[in-house]
Amino acid sequence: MLADGQDVAAVCRELVVSEQTYYRWRNQYGGLKADDAKRLKELEKQNATLKRLLAEAELEKAALKELAEGNF
Repeated sequence: MLADGQDVAAVCRELVVSEQTYYRWRNQYGGLKADDAKRLKELEKQNATLKRLLAEAELEKAALKELAEGNF
């Protein structure tokens, strides 16, 4: 689209994204190849899953600690 000579505003309207979003995406992913971007998304998803699992484990640990101390 941009390679076809359209300006950024026109492309953003066509894709229904703001120009701010376009520039943020360009800054984040501009130098990435498609495979790199896919890998980044996979790692972000895996990271979110691991954070959720850690939070659950911490809650369980705190509950067991309270139970062991008799504060239930």
